[in-house]
Amino acid sequence: MTSVNIEQLQAELDHKNPRVILKKALELFDNIAISFSGAEDVVLIDMALAIRKDIPIFSLDTGRLHPETYRFIEKVRKHYHIDIELLTPDRDVLDSFVKNKGLFSFYEDGHQECCGIRKVEPLKRKLAQVDAWITGQRKDQSLDTRQAVPEVQIDTAFSTAEHQLIKFNPLLNWSSAQVWDYIEAYQVPYNELHQKGYISIGCEPCTRAVLPNQHERAGRWWWEEGTKKECGLHAGNLKK
Repeated sequence: MTSVNIEQLQAELDHKNPRVILKKALELFDNIAISFSGAEDVVLIDMALAIRKDIPIFSLDTGRLHPETYRFIEKVRKHYHIDIELLTPDRDVLDSFVKNKGLFSFYEDGHQECCGIRKVEPLKRKLAQVDAWITGQRKDQSLDTRQAVPEVQIDTAFSTAEHQLIKFNPLLNWSSAQVWDYIEAYQVPYNELHQKGYISIGCEPCTRAVLPNQHERAGRWWWEEGTKKECGLHAGNLKK
């Protein structure tokens, strides 16, 4: 599939069940992959494997993940008997960054530069090889940056003049409660940090447990304002 009418496709998929969106995405694109990091993504993997057994799955290994997250990745790999491609930062660029700015510069000058090296650049390399990707974005993950996200869109952050990239967000309208209902009902593997008060889980230095009734993204980059809480993977969500 080299071209698609996004407006028509979005109208067709608007507020549809995640399985319907996944089925359409896998029907339209052979060269498509699932981005995996958290609970939502394993729900998508669980659903997608029932439609297509050979769907490629990748995850970002920033080098700063919690030990529990690495065990979670391995748990998912074994549970579903799948390959998970781990994307890592460019070693030379990362070495230079750490040498010049240390390991915790993001507390002083924001997380964008570190995320750019550890997450965005490896993802950019991967997405240049696919025609579409599937994410676990949900509207209720962020009141500041994800309310206008559609079920399907042209990924303006990673498309180029030569390569249009399509992004599908099948769980867009699901709540956190719906995700966890699915996890419990279908015995889907999850990160053990969720049992310790963590909801949205990223790199270890930039993630902390949240208090009761706090929003799930409150534990991510807590020293920054909410309108900046995107690591660059979904930079198109940020308000200009």
